Amino acid sequence: MYNKLLVQVALAHLVSHLHIMTIPALLPLLPYFMDVSFMQLGLALGVFNSVSAVVQAPLGFMVDRVGAQRMLNYALVVGSLSFALLAVWPVFSVLLIAMFFAGLANGVYHPADYALLSQGMSADKMGQAFSIHTFAGFVGAALAPPVLLGLAQAIDMRWAFAVSSAAGVLVLCYLLFSRASIPVVVASKKSTMSDKRPIKIPVLGLMGFVFLFMLLSLSTGSIERFSVSSLVEGFTVPLSTANQGLTWYLVMSAFGVLAGGYLADRTTKHGFIAAAAFALAATFVVLISSVALPAILLITAMAIVGFLTGIVAPSRDMLVRAASPKGAEGRTFGIVSTGFNIGGVVGPVFLGYLLDQHLAKEVMWAIVAFMLLTTIVVLLQEFRSKRQSAS
Repeated sequence: MYNKLLVQVALAHLVSHLHIMTIPALLPLLPYFMDVSFMQLGLALGVFNSVSAVVQAPLGFMVDRVGAQRMLNYALVVGSLSFALLAVWPVFSVLLIAMFFAGLANGVYHPADYALLSQGMSADKMGQAFSIHTFAGFVGAALAPPVLLGLAQAIDMRWAFAVSSAAGVLVLCYLLFSRASIPVVVASKKSTMSDKRPIKIPVLGLMGFVFLFMLLSLSTGSIERFSVSSLVEGFTVPLSTANQGLTWYLVMSAFGVLAGGYLADRTTKHGFIAAAAFALAATFVVLISSVALPAILLITAMAIVGFLTGIVAPSRDMLVRAASPKGAEGRTFGIVSTGFNIGGVVGPVFLGYLLDQHLAKEVMWAIVAFMLLTTIVVLLQEFRSKRQSAS
């Protein structure tokens, strides 16, 4: 039963990341296809993340009240319709509308997924469950560049949007048909009464999580969305090579997540592991930005960066779960996950502006700065946690 629940949640998370990566994967071609600037595309991505940031916490409360599984189904419907609309009418004005509704759907996934896993999986396997859930998300993201960009180049951009939509429809059908055999987590009457009370998380600690999630979004999201355009525009890397680098980054991120899940169940020093991984990843991004690497070495370096950044995710999720009151996992993950969306608003507009100003090399250096700042914040939180435990 637990395995069926994990498969259901993992597939939904795979679709969520495929939808997140649909526009970034097509970014090198969209300026020519839609006759728009990179900054306009950054604005569209900003709409997606702004909507998710605004609705994610309220939707987290809805997940705890009306049931995570029902909300997950709604998200798949709305997200799939968003990209179906783009497949029919692929113009910039419709892109903004589609990003609005896709952002609304995206606001459901994290609260619903983590509520289902936190309440439906055994505690001793929670780290591995979180890692498999995140692994599926990275697989969805890794599929986007080769599949969607390949379809856009070989056939037509509309087919890329249509396939992204169809993936959500297929997973929705699986969830609906398998629903009877999977435990459905719905807030009980008792937990509904307790929902009226404020979440017992220190404001400082909660804001720390939001800030950390924002920095993680700026670090990894910038690579996912803008590394290909930066490498092509600023470092004269062929599009095929840059795309392979991003694909291997995403693939190895997924395997890094699995390794991180193994570590998360066997250590309590999550902060130090995360800081070391991010510092080392920043070193490899510096190498990519400083040295004209041959194609195979560039792809290898991107893969290593992906593996190192992937290690962090399960430990991050374990820390948030530990801070969440029982029965309030949806709202807690909904609140802290807004940090991802805040980073998703700031990053695309800023990096899109750099690309429009022909400062493509500076995009990679900005990623380095985001990673180093993330490392510092993780270490500060780790030392703060140690001091609190000692006192």
